[in-house]
Amino acid sequence: MRSDIIKKGLQRAPHRSLLRACGLTDQEMNKPFIGVANSFTEIVPGHIHLNKLSEAVKKGITEAGGVAFEFNTMAICDGIAMNHEGMRYSLASREIIADTVESVTMAHQFDALVLIPTCDKVVPGMLMAAARLDIPAIVVTGGPMLPGEFQGKPVDFINVSEGVGAVLSGKMSEKELDELEKCACPGAGSCAGLFTANTMACLTEAMGMSLTGCATAHAVSDKKLQIAEASGRKIIELLEKNITPSQIMTQKAFENAVAADLALGGSTNTTLHIPAIASELEGINANLELFDDLSHKIPHITAIRPSGSHRMLDLENAGGIPGVLSVLKDKLHTDALTCTGKTLEENIEDIVVLDHDVIRPLDNPIHEEGGIAVLKGNLAPNGSVVKQGAVNSDMMVHEGPAKVFNSEEECVDAITGGQIKEGDVIVIRYEGPKGGPGMREMLNPTSAISGMGIKSVALITDGRFSGGTRGPCVGHVSPEAMENGPIAAVRNGDIIKIDIPNRTLEFAVEENEIKKRVQNAVKPERKVKGWLSRYMKLASSADKGAVLR
Repeated sequence: MRSDIIKKGLQRAPHRSLLRACGLTDQEMNKPFIGVANSFTEIVPGHIHLNKLSEAVKKGITEAGGVAFEFNTMAICDGIAMNHEGMRYSLASREIIADTVESVTMAHQFDALVLIPTCDKVVPGMLMAAARLDIPAIVVTGGPMLPGEFQGKPVDFINVSEGVGAVLSGKMSEKELDELEKCACPGAGSCAGLFTANTMACLTEAMGMSLTGCATAHAVSDKKLQIAEASGRKIIELLEKNITPSQIMTQKAFENAVAADLALGGSTNTTLHIPAIASELEGINANLELFDDLSHKIPHITAIRPSGSHRMLDLENAGGIPGVLSVLKDKLHTDALTCTGKTLEENIEDIVVLDHDVIRPLDNPIHEEGGIAVLKGNLAPNGSVVKQGAVNSDMMVHEGPAKVFNSEEECVDAITGGQIKEGDVIVIRYEGPKGGPGMREMLNPTSAISGMGIKSVALITDGRFSGGTRGPCVGHVSPEAMENGPIAAVRNGDIIKIDIPNRTLEFAVEENEIKKRVQNAVKPERKVKGWLSRYMKLASSADKGAVLR
C-alpha cells in the first residue's frame, strides 16, 4: 500500500507515534488509508450539509475495511461573491482547491481519495487534483437544492436576481421581492437549476467519476446519503482493483461528458473547467473545438432553468443523468470505464426515462444542436462561447451598436440608469483571467436586463457569465483585452454582429484600424492584493481553461 511509506518499518516509529495520537490502533495500521476531502463550510448553501455526507462516506470506508481521514478545503459561494471584488477570487479558488487536495494527499500518502464537493469551482478543482494525483478516487457531489415556492410557483436564486431588475422597472414591488427573497432558497444544496455547480455534477457522473444517480440526488434526500455511504465502500474496491482516474477520465470519457453537457444545455463555464481538468492528464483533447464539433452532432434534449422551466428536481424525477445518457447512448462511447468498476453501457442498460417532456427523445429535441456554441471572428480570434440553448430564436442573429464598458460595475450603473436601449450590444472588457483579474462571473447585468424587460440587447465580455444567465450573452472572448485582444479596440457605436448559427462574432472595423486602436488602448489599473497578483501574471487565456501555468 502507498501509505506504508508513513507507517511501516523501524524508521517510521515517529510517524506511527503521531498516527496513534490521532487514535489509530495496531489493527488500523494495517488497513488502507483513505483521504476524505470535504469542502464543508457554514457560509455556502451547497456545502452546509457536507459534514453529514462525509460521515456516511466514512462509515462506508470503515465497513469496507479502510481507515478514513477527513480533511477540508475551501469553497466560495458565487452568488454571495457576485458583483463585488470578492468575485475575483472565485475562479482563482479552483487552483487553490486542487493544490490543497494534492498537498494533503501527498504529504500524508493516502492510498485513495473520496472527494466531496458541491459548488462551481470546487467540483472541477477536486477533479483536477484527482487527475494530477492519479490514485484511486471517487467523487460524491453534494446535490441540488430543492426549489422554493412563491405565489404558487417554483422559484430559485435566479428569480431573486431578476427580481431586482423587475423592481427597478416597476414590474414588482419591494415587498414582493422581500417575500421572494425569503422563500427562493429553502435550504442546503446547489441552486435548483442547471447552473454551473449542477452542470459540473452532471458531467462528473457522465465522465464516470461518481456513482450512477449521484448528480441529481438532492442534497436533503436519503438517496444522497446512501450514495455517499456506497461511495465509501466503492473506493476500497477501486483501490483493490487499482482503478485510477487516468483509466476513467480518458478521451472517451471527456467526449461523453461534453456530449452530456450539450444535450443538457449546461453552463458555459464548463468550457473553462473541462479543459482545465484535461490539462492535468496526458494526451487528452478537450478544447473549444471539441465542444463546437460535438455541438453540431448532439441535440439539446432538456429545458432546465435557465434554458427552460424545469428544475433539477424534475430532471431527477425523470431519470437523472442515467436517463439522459440512455437517450444519448448511440452517440456516446458506452465502453468507457466508470468508477462503478463497470462500463457506461452496463451502468445504464436497465435505465428507463420516466418523463419524456423533461428528457426528450432524440427525434423530438428542443434544439437540433447542442446547448453551447463557440463563436470566432475578428472580435474573438481564439474563440468565445454562448449558451445557444437559452437564446430566443429572434436573437440567434443580432446586429447593433456597441456600448462599451471597462468593468462590470460601469455596465450595471448604465443599465440601472436607463442608458441601454433596445438593439444595443453591451461590451464589458478587462474582466478576463488577467484583466479582472479572476474572470468575474456576471449575473447582475444579465439579470437586470432580463428583470427590466429589455428584450433585444446582447452582451459580450472577455469575462464570464453565471450559469444562471440566459439570452444572447457571449463570454470568454479570447484573447482578452488585457492581453491585447481585439475586444480592446471596440468603441461606442461600432457595429457588432453576432451570428450564432454561423458561429461568428465580428465588428465592422478594418484590420489595420483594429491594430492601431489596440496599440493605443489605455488599460485600466487593477490594484489587487495577495495571491491575486500572482494569478494575474500566471493565468492562461480563457480558451485554455484559465489555469495557472
